[in-house]
Amino acid sequence: MDWTLTHLWLALALVLSLIELTASGMIFLALGAAAALTALLAFLGVPFYWQLVAMGLLSGVLVPVAVRYIRPWFSPRGVHYGTTGTGVEKGRRYRTFKRDFDGASCIKVNGDVYRLRVAKTGETELPEGTDVIFEQFDGTTAIVHRDHSHKEH
Repeated sequence: MDWTLTHLWLALALVLSLIELTASGMIFLALGAAAALTALLAFLGVPFYWQLVAMGLLSGVLVPVAVRYIRPWFSPRGVHYGTTGTGVEKGRRYRTFKRDFDGASCIKVNGDVYRLRVAKTGETELPEGTDVIFEQFDGTTAIVHRDHSHKEH
């Protein structure tokens, strides 16, 4: 079997799509789709230069579409990737816990653990199970205030 540009584009599409299995960001899947569409152009006899241009244009269109519109279908409900620290969490209630290795008071935001500091008092140690309201991040420290509307456990 002789390898043609069509075969090479299809092989690239397959490899990129397989990489998506480990990356899970929909970027490689979009690139694989762009390569598959470029293979169609190669099959139709479009010159190699225009195939490269088409690959670039298709990638430029398909990657943002995949990230913006397709990835949310495959994300867990309530998770907004890339938003931790942008203010989306402000005003949400969290419950404190003690970190295993050093006993520091922490909260978990979108699956990530952050040490905390109480805004008004500067306290960094709160009893485990204390309800707090998130205000903002200061570096990797979560600035919170106590939630007095719920009873502490």
